[in-house]
Amino acid sequence: FAAERVTSLGKDWHRPCLKCEKCNKTLSAGSHAEHEGKPYCNNPCYAAMFGPKGFGRGGAESHTYK
Repeated sequence: FAAERVTSLGKDWHRPCLKCEKCNKTLSAGSHAEHEGKPYCNNPCYAAMFGPKGFGRGGAESHTYK
């Protein structure tokens, strides 16, 4: 396990177990996004699920701000 261990999000993972919650793509430590303690690939999953709403769908009036 020590040779396959990666530390990300404050936890230790088996290298093959660090996967995007949405698309299941294997991730590398430090090169992914996190939401509520779960790993996501930066593109397209994290951007599509948690990025700015309305991006690329029209003018500024289509954006929502929180």
